[in-house]
Amino acid sequence: MPRALGRNVIMLAASTEGDIDTAFAKLIQQRAGGLIVGTDPFLLGARDKLARLAAQHAIPTMYFLREFVEAGGLMSYGPDIRRGYRQAGVYAGYILKGANPAELPVLLPTNFLLSVNLRTTRALGLTLPATLLALADEVIE
Repeated sequence: MPRALGRNVIMLAASTEGDIDTAFAKLIQQRAGGLIVGTDPFLLGARDKLARLAAQHAIPTMYFLREFVEAGGLMSYGPDIRRGYRQAGVYAGYILKGANPAELPVLLPTNFLLSVNLRTTRALGLTLPATLLALADEVIE
């Protein structure tokens, strides 16, 4: 589909701080018009650096959790991680009361959050549609 839209997709992987620097160098070299950061615990831990580099190089970036938006990222769309933690607590309670963990159903997220950072939007010189902002669960000024 990206080719049908006249877009070139570049896949980059990062599992170290140096990989992040290398990936951004490649993004700049390729003149990337945007970035989507995939789900990865390492990248969540590097959210401050990712948000800083994206802002420094004016690359609009979409993240998988709201914590990136709190760190200065542009926007995120992903599961409500707090609900997941709450459900983990419920399951721990079931297990402590004698439930067999193998018999508990596997649950998938059902609530997803859209978060937008307006300060970053303005810094990138972007204008987001009012309908997108109205749909957002959280808009950070």
